Amino acid sequence: MAANRWRLDGQTALVTGASLGIGRAIAAELLGLGAEVLIVARDEAQLAATAGELAEQFGEDAVRHFAADVGDAEQRREIFDWVEDLGCGLQVLVNNAGTNQRKPSMDYSEEEWRAIFETNLFAAFELSRFAFPMLSQHASSSIVNVGSVSGLTHVRTGAPYGMSKSALHQLTKNLACEWAEDGVRVNAVAPWYIRTRRTSGALSQPEYFDEVIARTPMRRIGEPEEVAAAVAFFCLPAASYVTGECIAVDGGFLRYGF
Repeated sequence: MAANRWRLDGQTALVTGASLGIGRAIAAELLGLGAEVLIVARDEAQLAATAGELAEQFGEDAVRHFAADVGDAEQRREIFDWVEDLGCGLQVLVNNAGTNQRKPSMDYSEEEWRAIFETNLFAAFELSRFAFPMLSQHASSSIVNVGSVSGLTHVRTGAPYGMSKSALHQLTKNLACEWAEDGVRVNAVAPWYIRTRRTSGALSQPEYFDEVIARTPMRRIGEPEEVAAAVAFFCLPAASYVTGECIAVDGGFLRYGF
């Protein structure tokens, strides 16, 4: 019985932004814990390649994929039409997909900053609402939102990104309280710099890299698997009394003083 608390056998999880980086690592982590995983991302070719790699490792029946842009309202509906057609139900939703453009606040066009909110915040809200009827059919289901330390303190990612992630953290708290009686737990993780394709540009600048390391007590960049482990904990039966929480996966960044 105790071992089952640390497994996800028989559960189905949907992970967005899952073709690369943190999303791919989350999918692999959940598969390793026994879940069937549905992965979604915009880049159809990369998503299919990732699905093939995961299927080789975990079995053909363990992973399915659907190409869609969560920043598009119509495509969000299509994702859940697909999930419903599969008939496998849903116990876990991981809102991982995100986007950003780093600019001074006065340099954003309206289209640019609205696109950041559409993908980072509105998609998570709407996908959570679409998922709710399926999640609430079970005694204990879980939503995990991938936020950011940018939503908790100032980071040089641009105001719209920080605003969208801050709102995502607040959404996590609100849904956790609202849906607790329905058996749906809602939590978040807040990564600092993680070694992914998206961060490679900024981290390739030696001076900037040194500044990041200087503000990180553990003196290194995080790995996608380290974020995935925190996400997986929230999904497990072992976390059945945890909701509305946010774990910073940041090497101590948020706790660093002077």
